[in-house]
Amino acid sequence: LTGAVDGARNGRLTLFIGGSDATVARATPILEHLGRVIACGPLGTGNVVKLVTNQLWFVAAAAIGEGFALGMGNGVELSVLWDAITDSVGDSFVARHDAPSIFSGHYDPSFTLDLCNKDLGLIGELSATLGTDLPMTEAATATFTRATDRYGPHVGELHVARRIEDDTGLSFRLDGDWTPPWEQ
Repeated sequence: LTGAVDGARNGRLTLFIGGSDATVARATPILEHLGRVIACGPLGTGNVVKLVTNQLWFVAAAAIGEGFALGMGNGVELSVLWDAITDSVGDSFVARHDAPSIFSGHYDPSFTLDLCNKDLGLIGELSATLGTDLPMTEAATATFTRATDRYGPHVGELHVARRIEDDTGLSFRLDGDWTPPWEQ
């Protein structure tokens, strides 16, 4: 299941379903009332797909604050960075969904650091089957661990960006109404 709190409120969730074709076909008409259903394959594959989507989210969320700091620390206004990001290859669902929460100082309390760390642990277990390392995921894991060590496990996942703000003394606040999408 994905779509965050705003997806749940607006009936726009995405459900990753694993199971036999017959079982998925039987359940789909009911589940479609919640949102889009993606049949992922045998039992358990829905969980794998969810972890992969979270892996990509966590890597991107960890990078957002780094990008803001890199630009601002080298003389670029945050508003200019945001304009460039949203009109370039730097744009993404994660950027558009999560950056407003950073801009408002909200840091998205709807998904806590302890949930991120739980999923990153499960992702680490899955990656053991590959026979290679996943350095971006390992770096994201370390980044979320550092944020948890500083702010505790029960704060929003975007405290990975707040840690960078606090370390650099930069502020990622932008003027305007940056009410997170799930609160609109």
